Amino acid sequence: MPLLALFSLLYYVIVFSLMHSPSPSYTFSATAAAKDCTLRNSFEPSFVAEGDFVIGGIFPLHYNQEMPDQNYTYRPPPVKCNGFDPRAFRWVQTMRLAVEEINYSSELLPNHTMGYKIFDSCAYPLTGQRAALAVLNGLSEDDSPMCTGASPMLAVIGESGSAQSIVVSRLLRPFRIPMISYFSSCACFTDRRKYPTFFRVIPNDDYQVKAIAQLLVHFNWTWVGLLRGDHEYGRFAVQGLLRELQGSTVCVAYQEMIPLLYNTQRALEIISSAKVVVVFSAEGEMTPFLRDYMMQNITGIQWVASEAWVTASVFTGREFYPYLGGTIGFGIRKGQIARLSDYLQTVNPQRYPNNVLVGELWGSLYGCNPFPSSANHLPICSGQEVLLEQHSAYMNTSSPRVAYNVYKAVYAVAHSLHNLLLCQPGNGPFENNSCAQISNILPWQLQYYLQEAKFNIAGEEVNFDLKGDSVPYYDIINWQRGTAGNIELVNVGLFDGTKPAGEELVIQEDKIMWAGHQSEVPVSVCSPSCPPGSRKAVRRGEPVCCFDCVPCDSGKISNQTKCMFCPEDFWSNKDRTACIPKEVEFLAYDALGIPLTVISVVGASLTVGIFGVFFYHRNTAIVRVNNSELSFFILFALILCFLCSLVFIGEPTFWSCMLRHTAFSITFSLCISCILGKTLVVLAAFTATRPGDNIMKWFGPKQQRAIIFSCTLVQVVICAAWLIDAPPYPIRNTKYERSKIILECSVGSSLAFWCVLGYIGLQACLCFVLAFLARKLPGNFNEAKYITFSMLIFSAVWLAFIPAYISAPGNYSGAVESFAILASSFGLLFCLFAPKCYIILLKPQKNTKQHLMGKEKK
Repeated sequence: MPLLALFSLLYYVIVFSLMHSPSPSYTFSATAAAKDCTLRNSFEPSFVAEGDFVIGGIFPLHYNQEMPDQNYTYRPPPVKCNGFDPRAFRWVQTMRLAVEEINYSSELLPNHTMGYKIFDSCAYPLTGQRAALAVLNGLSEDDSPMCTGASPMLAVIGESGSAQSIVVSRLLRPFRIPMISYFSSCACFTDRRKYPTFFRVIPNDDYQVKAIAQLLVHFNWTWVGLLRGDHEYGRFAVQGLLRELQGSTVCVAYQEMIPLLYNTQRALEIISSAKVVVVFSAEGEMTPFLRDYMMQNITGIQWVASEAWVTASVFTGREFYPYLGGTIGFGIRKGQIARLSDYLQTVNPQRYPNNVLVGELWGSLYGCNPFPSSANHLPICSGQEVLLEQHSAYMNTSSPRVAYNVYKAVYAVAHSLHNLLLCQPGNGPFENNSCAQISNILPWQLQYYLQEAKFNIAGEEVNFDLKGDSVPYYDIINWQRGTAGNIELVNVGLFDGTKPAGEELVIQEDKIMWAGHQSEVPVSVCSPSCPPGSRKAVRRGEPVCCFDCVPCDSGKISNQTKCMFCPEDFWSNKDRTACIPKEVEFLAYDALGIPLTVISVVGASLTVGIFGVFFYHRNTAIVRVNNSELSFFILFALILCFLCSLVFIGEPTFWSCMLRHTAFSITFSLCISCILGKTLVVLAAFTATRPGDNIMKWFGPKQQRAIIFSCTLVQVVICAAWLIDAPPYPIRNTKYERSKIILECSVGSSLAFWCVLGYIGLQACLCFVLAFLARKLPGNFNEAKYITFSMLIFSAVWLAFIPAYISAPGNYSGAVESFAILASSFGLLFCLFAPKCYIILLKPQKNTKQHLMGKEKK
């Protein structure tokens, strides 16, 4: 499409920008139908070379600019570019070297030559726009076919900054001119609808922000500052990093922007005391900011640099080390360019006597002016000074990175052109299988081959994916002190985006030197890590990285972020740092078990003693009158009752749990059955007063034994059914007191347990009623009274036992039951046998039948 028609369509879109931008490159005739284009202003290229195929180059040869006064009363002067960048000048020479190598190659583009037209963008989008418009024209502006025919420019190598590349790419898009950037890494360029002709030989920033996020997490830097330039590169990079950090432990302390139109006061407001600062900016924007930062004498900041400035040689001087030493960041992959060092030394004022940029190079490296006619105020020098390796800003060729990208970009165009020239008619990729016309190659035809390009250079494979991106690979670079006190760039690892997730980052930590010349990894946190045994408590209204430390609750331990419950059989130690086995507790022979054991043994021994007294005095009246056989049965049952309380002491086992309840229930049932039998005998003996009553024949010794046996047998049957259906068993109670494991016996069947207790209670109640009825029978020793008292005590003990047992915690339930057994046993023993022993041992004169019957002579 003719350029005149395209410029006419774009007139209303860009003429306002051109006329109001400082020193626009071109304006057009007053009417859109004009046949001739008139050059209104000039934007001279820095370097020009003729060739069969011409490519453009746009480089940030200056990193600062002064905006001209615009009062709209006169034509504004051009933007004044300041701050010559020797590093970018090296990139320009790399492009020139690559073109010369291709032109001298017999294998690549034989019988054809490449030309170039290189412009300075001053690292500013507006100047980059002017360069893009100028690069669309021919080699010589005087006789250039500006307004007709195809564009003489087949491709553009550039730009450096993403903001400039966006402007340039949008201007080139209508002309379908492919653009290969060597340093624009903004993720925004992956949108093929907006940037269909954009390619790059530098990885996409999506990979860089992923690498930086992994680096921050790797070194546990949870409190970081973000600093960016005022352009799309910084904006998209920060947005991408924030996305990557979502869900991680890293918090952003602040986000600040270096103003595009630099202002010292604003820069001083940005400077913060944050320990770790991530910077997405170009070296041109960073230079004045860092100088102000150095003037404040702020040290100890750990800088994390993006690829845009991590390899900037302008910061390698010794004056920068106290402030920038230890900087770590991700640099683009380095390569080798064999002839670059020799080629750079061929650039001197004698060879380029009229090139202003060469004069600025000399002024930057030597501080002198090789061109006496120029207007700068530097001392005059011969221009024959020798370029040395110490001039690292320009001569650093040991590990070229951006220059290597420029080199690859030029070769990518050359290989694409070479493949285009090899096209065989009838087998071409275009309409009707046609090939491009060698005499009139269109840029979009070159783009097709550029998309398919695949070649090797210095052992590295170069190609582009469908989005125009290249292989994601970074070197991890650390700024360390060199032997001369300057800054040296040391590789300490790599990031390979082609590897599986989690394996991309490889760091040699022992080789890193951190800020302040420290070998220890700096700490960057909002709040220090919580000590063991505590957890984080986020402060209201603050990021999650700012927190207070709260001790963990009992039963929990902390991993310094949150408190976690110990396993069921474990509990936290005093410091809440570890789970230890829970204390196992049961009714043991301790402060509680020993007294119960002593009481049980004393009770059994006392019962045995009474048994001996009764046996020794078995022929006395009081023993015989009170049915000696039943008394011995009762004493035997009480001995078993005292001893069965011992089963409740000790670690519960399956057998002990079954024995303790059944033994207790059967022995007490036996005891109460004996008392019941005695009560019936007493009641029958004193109620048979009429002559001829022979009621005692029903309560003879055999009948008494049958009563005892049958009453006890009922309890035995209940216990047998209990053991068969749901026997008691030991359990580990961890719910009542969570810090302990209480070993106790489960009754198995609550119904059976309360049945045996209910049966004993039924026997006791029956015995109490019968004894109560016989309490006023005549005689000096009415045993019915004592049976009544014993049953009252027995009933009171077991009525108090029920609520105490239900509410008793853990192993205390066994102690309550054991205590109830002992208390009721002592009640029966003392009520039934203490009065008799008193008469036998202390009042033997009353141990006569007459006295007992109340018939003694007064």
